[in-house]
Amino acid sequence: MMNHWHRFNGYLLLALTLALGLACGCRTEEGKREAALGTLQVFVEVNEDAAKRSRPVPVYRDNPFMLNVESHPFLTEADVSEARVIEAVGGFAIRILLDRRGAWLLEQYTVANRGKHLAILTQFPNPQDPKTHQNRWLAAPLISGRISDGTLVFTPDATREEAYQIVLGLNNAAKKNKNTPDNKSPR
Repeated sequence: MMNHWHRFNGYLLLALTLALGLACGCRTEEGKREAALGTLQVFVEVNEDAAKRSRPVPVYRDNPFMLNVESHPFLTEADVSEARVIEAVGGFAIRILLDRRGAWLLEQYTVANRGKHLAILTQFPNPQDPKTHQNRWLAAPLISGRISDGTLVFTPDATREEAYQIVLGLNNAAKKNKNTPDNKSPR
């Protein structure tokens, strides 16, 4: 009879070891996901100038076109409150909610630059190799009017999996940058 209990305890020990190993493996993967940071830089289209305060950038990978933008972004990941992948007609889009400062800047730039493009650059963890990052010009939406609600929505030049990586990195950066509730945008 003692032999049966020892065999049972051995099976129990094996099951507990496997469960613990799976739990630790999930925690490690979750920790990597939480640590992944992404960047976002939003530039405005400008005319080329002799003082070199602008630069041409290639937007879109399949059929790139050159867009001349200011040398410095007016919005960065520091202005992001939240990012999401949302369903859109014909696919998906990325929605960026900005904090108060970002919303004011977006409103000012969209009022002053109607008819021009925004150029959106990001850096995000490579889905195939999380140790490396990809830099990509994601989109160049046309400014058709004033954006006063602090929400930037665009269709990215990315796969859905890459879009989720971008959003994850931006949300992690937002958590890291925004540690006080008064920095959040009122929504």
